[in-house]
Amino acid sequence: MMRSGLPALQLPYLCHGRFIFRAIVLSQAVAVVLAFAPGIITDPWYRLGIISLFMHWVVLLSTACLCWLRPRLNKLAPMTILSSCTVIFLLITIAISSLAYYWLNAQTIMINQSLPAFLMANSMIAFIISIIAIQFFIMHSEHSEQLDAQNRSKLSALQARIQPHFLFNSLNTVAELTQIDADSAEKALLDLAALFRAALHVGEVVPLAQELQLAKQYLSLEQWRLGNRMQVEWQLPQTLPNIKIPALTIQPLLENAVRHGIEGCHDKALLKIQLLESRSAVSFVITNPFQQLSVNRPKNGIAIENIRQRLKLHYGPNASLTYSVIDNLFRIKLVLPN
Repeated sequence: MMRSGLPALQLPYLCHGRFIFRAIVLSQAVAVVLAFAPGIITDPWYRLGIISLFMHWVVLLSTACLCWLRPRLNKLAPMTILSSCTVIFLLITIAISSLAYYWLNAQTIMINQSLPAFLMANSMIAFIISIIAIQFFIMHSEHSEQLDAQNRSKLSALQARIQPHFLFNSLNTVAELTQIDADSAEKALLDLAALFRAALHVGEVVPLAQELQLAKQYLSLEQWRLGNRMQVEWQLPQTLPNIKIPALTIQPLLENAVRHGIEGCHDKALLKIQLLESRSAVSFVITNPFQQLSVNRPKNGIAIENIRQRLKLHYGPNASLTYSVIDNLFRIKLVLPN
């Protein structure tokens, strides 16, 4: 029996190779069970070939229909989604069973059942299989909800460790500007307000353009503090990729570059930010001067490790964060799926 308290179900995208392969393997397993069931008189290997052909057609057509109807089904209530999937599976089973019945008779392969009995038997098997599949789907959805809750909790903890650094630095910058330039202090306060708003969106995703705007506002605050010592060079495409990324992903990397690279330079230092786009990924490359002594500073690299963990929680193995030191330049590369 299905439970009444269903989780928030969403039909996943089924038309990819991994799912189709698993569906074919499972349907073949069911065909083997049916072909070699006790009490069968006819040749089981001959039955296996026919049942396998029948099962594969039902599974592949059902998968294609669910893929096509997925956007509409996901707008429905959870119980309606499950009922609709069951009905689709039964209707396709009945249709394929009817064609199989007439095809077998045309091949002079006699079936010891009337058409209604043949359809009823196959429908019962299909209904039982669909109920089992629904139970596994509900269990998978509940497990996914638990993992999402755990990931949100971990993201909140990681985010809380990143937030204080730039907020306190920015407050100090604004305090200094109020004594020097009132107009600049007002602009700095607006940038700081944007940073505070972003800090409230823990674990959320935001458009790439919004994240880059926040990064520019952060660098604007640091520009007031460092003056001409920091030179910033942006290399962005005319049209930004239309993707969403976890909030406060780029800003901590820039803060790391400022705190452990730019601040230690007595002369002008260049901070370069590049955005590179390919068909499957979007890459950010941040380059700043490398100060050998800065590696002994406390908490150096915490932001990098935190962001690496956040990316792993959000993207799994599809994102990466790497860094290297070449010719006294610290280079960090962030790769996100496109």
